[in-house]
Amino acid sequence: MVNTGLVLEGGGMRGLYTAGVLEYFMKEDLYFPYVIGVSAGACMAASYLSRQPGRNKAVNIDFAEDKRYLSLRNYLKKRELFGMDFLFDEIPNKLVPFDIDTYKNSPEQLIIGATDCDLGEPVYYRKDEHGDHLLTLLRASSSLPFVAPTVAYDNRFLLDGGIIDPIPVKKAQQDGNQRTVIIMTKPAGYFKRPSRLGSFFTYKRHPKINELLAIRHKRYNDTLSYIKAEEQKGNVFVIQPSVAMPVGRVEKNKVKLQALYELGWQDAKNQYKRLEMFLYE
Repeated sequence: MVNTGLVLEGGGMRGLYTAGVLEYFMKEDLYFPYVIGVSAGACMAASYLSRQPGRNKAVNIDFAEDKRYLSLRNYLKKRELFGMDFLFDEIPNKLVPFDIDTYKNSPEQLIIGATDCDLGEPVYYRKDEHGDHLLTLLRASSSLPFVAPTVAYDNRFLLDGGIIDPIPVKKAQQDGNQRTVIIMTKPAGYFKRPSRLGSFFTYKRHPKINELLAIRHKRYNDTLSYIKAEEQKGNVFVIQPSVAMPVGRVEKNKVKLQALYELGWQDAKNQYKRLEMFLYE
């Protein structure tokens, strides 16, 4: 597998699909030398690279109905829908320990994408340069606009990486990956529509974010068109939900989340032979 990268889309709780795919990859001992992800994609990648089968499922399904994980109470108390301290401190450090040593010593490179709130530009953090700050960077990349506060890191204020680079395939290519495997969290035929949130909420301190959110749908749809063209050229291999499932970004229903996780596993299994041909031909 030479010059091949793995690209992981975000999507909040829809990231359970990615978790299922990565779980199957772990079963097959398939690890990519280069992994890039934003938001939920980056979070799922961390447990993948720390070689902890079942961890993504334990964190994101077992705690889904816990009010500390996701609730209106969190928003009323801290202006964050997801409990960010719970997710990026208590869970990885106490409840479902994250194996930071295995992660840091693994040979794979992980790139975490975030959005610079002041410059309105993407910023990418490499594991080999920022490995000690993984939880902070995952938190930044996962901080959704209007329902999570910005994260201060390295003289920047950061938000969700999906705002500006939702499926970072071009970054993967710029970093030298001639081929990419992309795990997407939405089924074929999905088309992003303009968000209405900007009509009700704005960022006064970070006006660049307002500009990005206004064109976010266009950026996403342009990325889909680019991926389609690259797929036709044989440069990318896409794994995405084979069935449209009613799972939203802030889904709490464990039955739905489990079904999405299992769909990811099954889709990966069904496509694995084709994937091997793509990787090793």
